[in-house]
Amino acid sequence: MGATALVIPVTKIPVFKGWTKLLPSVVTLIFMAGSFYLLSKSLEELPVGTAYAVWTGIGAVGTVIIGMLVLGESRDVLRVLCILLIVAGILGLMVMNPESSG
Repeated sequence: MGATALVIPVTKIPVFKGWTKLLPSVVTLIFMAGSFYLLSKSLEELPVGTAYAVWTGIGAVGTVIIGMLVLGESRDVLRVLCILLIVAGILGLMVMNPESSG
């Protein structure tokens, strides 16, 4: 959840000329703070390595998907396969987390 709070604002940074417009910058900082808060809440249940890897992976995959669907970035097959590898890693970390199996 925390990583998804970061995806939309990050993809909008180029639109508002990178921190030079006040309102979009403030909104982005609020989303970033919320994302970090949710990451910290996940640390109550998950080891830091798993939580951070999942958080960054979801953020990366979400940002790439929005880039492809909205911003016209490449949809090359190899790029999609790499995204799937990240998703597989996220799922693997979540399934193999010893904290969640007990």
